[in-house]
Amino acid sequence: QVPLVESGGGLVQAGGFLRLSCAASGRTFSSYDMGWFRQAPGKEREFVAAITWSGGNTYYADSVKGRFIISRDNAKNTWYLQMNSLKPEDTAVYYCAAGRVTYYGGSYYEAKWYNYWGQGTQVTVSS
Repeated sequence: QVPLVESGGGLVQAGGFLRLSCAASGRTFSSYDMGWFRQAPGKEREFVAAITWSGGNTYYADSVKGRFIISRDNAKNTWYLQMNSLKPEDTAVYYCAAGRVTYYGGSYYEAKWYNYWGQGTQVTVSS
C-alpha cells in the first residue's frame, strides 16, 4: 500500500493555478515533516517546498517563493501545495514526501531525508 498519494495535477495555462494534495493512508504522519519535490524531463529531482511537522515553519525554493504555498491539515492526514502564477518552467512531475527531518537534524531541501514518497502527479503549464 502506497502511504502517500498525490492528486490535483493537470494541464493549465501560464498564469493559472493548481492545488496539489497529498493524502496519507495506513498511518498518521502528524509527527513527520512534509516536502514537495518535482522532476522535469531530463532533469534531476529538485526541492520545491517543505513544512515542518507542526506547520510552524515553511521552506521554499527560490524559483517558487512568492507563488507557491505549502500547508497541512494533520487532522485530515493531508497536505497541500497551492501553486499560483504558474510558468511553463514549472512543468514537471510533482512528488510529496514525508520524513522526520527535524528530529534527525537534517535538511528540508534534500530528498535523502524523506523516507516516504508518493507516486507523483503531472503538472503541465502551457505558454
